[in-house]
Amino acid sequence: MALEEDLQAARKLLSQIDEVGRDSGREPLRAALRWLTRGRLGRRYGPYAAPELGTPWQDTPSPLRSTWRCRSAYLNGEPVFEVDYRICSRCRVGWVEEPHTHEAYQRLGLAAAGLARLRTEHPDLAWHTLGGHMHAAKPFWTAVGTGVAGAYHQRRLCDHLNPTRR
Repeated sequence: MALEEDLQAARKLLSQIDEVGRDSGREPLRAALRWLTRGRLGRRYGPYAAPELGTPWQDTPSPLRSTWRCRSAYLNGEPVFEVDYRICSRCRVGWVEEPHTHEAYQRLGLAAAGLARLRTEHPDLAWHTLGGHMHAAKPFWTAVGTGVAGAYHQRRLCDHLNPTRR
């Protein structure tokens, strides 16, 4: 019974793929406070807590990587799919990292749909990852990378996005 419910919930999420709530993550008052106090006040500690956006799919600042975004799918207020991504419009390249689907919703198409939606929103990019793929994940990356420019192969960030590599 639970499997059928999970399948129905995943189908509903897939039908709502165009309903993406967005949080820019910009906090001008906090940024001004940091600037005025030369960084002594206004810092945020701990992972970024995204506001409740009220949409099944959400695009928020990544809680793990500064300057990255996180695309998530939610059911009953809980994330069932998440992936971090970064775009370089100058080089026409996008990176995705650490896609994760809750175990009950794996192999139901949420990750493939989430990645496809990112490609639709950011057309004409080559898509890559930063790290190598774990052995168990290679079939996933092969499946979602078929026909995709870059095919989600490993590639480091552009030098202008990664100033520490200069």
